[in-house]
Amino acid sequence: MTRISTPFTTPFTARTTATEILAGVDLTGRRVIVTGGASGIGAQTVRALEGAGAEVTVATRRPAPGQRALDLSDLGSVRRFVAGWSGPVHAIVANAGIMALPARRTTPEGWELQLATNFLGHFALIAGLHAHLRQAGGARVVMVSSGAQLGAPFDFDDPHFERRPYDPWTAYAQSKTADVLLAVAAARRWAADGITANAHEPGYVHTNLQRHVDQATMRAWGAMDDDGSLLTPGYFKTPEQGAATSVLLAASPLLDGVTGRYFSNDNQEAEVVPGGPDATGGVAAWAVDPGAADRLWDLATAACRP
Repeated sequence: MTRISTPFTTPFTARTTATEILAGVDLTGRRVIVTGGASGIGAQTVRALEGAGAEVTVATRRPAPGQRALDLSDLGSVRRFVAGWSGPVHAIVANAGIMALPARRTTPEGWELQLATNFLGHFALIAGLHAHLRQAGGARVVMVSSGAQLGAPFDFDDPHFERRPYDPWTAYAQSKTADVLLAVAAARRWAADGITANAHEPGYVHTNLQRHVDQATMRAWGAMDDDGSLLTPGYFKTPEQGAATSVLLAASPLLDGVTGRYFSNDNQEAEVVPGGPDATGGVAAWAVDPGAADRLWDLATAACRP
């Protein structure tokens, strides 16, 4: 597998839809897992992949008929999902997530809930299915991160806010940095298995992800009026557009062999920039740091041991 050294570009834009990404692509015989695929961006990801012929397994906390139960905050649930899987898996789209929980919550293992759900559960799923990804030949791992990764590095000294004051947005930012680091680490470890791993940000989209965001923040985004009704600013995307980069990374032939990258919501590889409050785009250097990626992989491996 060749790692490309120059920034990767595509013919698509921020307004391209997931269905347009896969125009003319035949995914018959491909098996894909999409976490959180029952609504929002995830549902549109599933729709586009199925429309191109893929067999898609929707993994969600509250499964409907034909879907499979998966609670990413519960490592036991992840282990049961992995144990019940048979045969190859050609792509995993780690789409499910939670954002800006107003108060600190933890799992029984003591992990801060946003970090446990957005990162650790996905790590356990992807690592647990490694043999099935390898079996597929040319499999892909897609981490749905966020521009929030620009807001905070991973704090190895206090990842669960046991000593520092809990902040909803810092916790979310850290979890999304962790998602990018997971892709970087998987790309480094699994290239010989023919597995690629990339991360991306979908952009601003009205979904259930915002259910914990306070109204003052929504109004500051221009996404809510004074009466509490949702607005859609021009910089927001539709769910179909928000799903485009997930589909690009999961199934487009253009991405064959491309690994360890971070893509912005315009379907192009992002520039590496210093993170922090002044950053307005790109991927933070701390989110693609190989040393941090390896350290986080080891931390998560230890946490997932039964």
